[in-house]
Amino acid sequence: MSRIIRTEPNAVLSKAVEYHGFVYTQGVVANDPSQDITAQTKDVLAQIDALLETHGTDNTRLLQAHIWLKDIADREAMNAVWTAWLPAGQAPVRACVQSVLADPRYLVEIMVTACR
Repeated sequence: MSRIIRTEPNAVLSKAVEYHGFVYTQGVVANDPSQDITAQTKDVLAQIDALLETHGTDNTRLLQAHIWLKDIADREAMNAVWTAWLPAGQAPVRACVQSVLADPRYLVEIMVTACR
């Protein structure tokens, strides 16, 4: 039986789960929700980098991304940070939608799946 590895689990969720070489992250939000969309996106992607590194992978191995924006009008600014973060030619499949987030100060939430 393959082992399931959970990163920082609590009663509600784990920050990431690894199974059979696939890494699934939680929906990651900014540590400081008072920041603008650019700063929040940079923070979220830095947290994703750290989670992926914990599991021995990185953003060159992304398979899928789900992105939720408080306001779809922020898509262009978020995409500027997103595309600068992605290695050239390594974009995953992706969904990006407007959504009501858990805290109205959050402007972006990102969840990714990667492989090792």
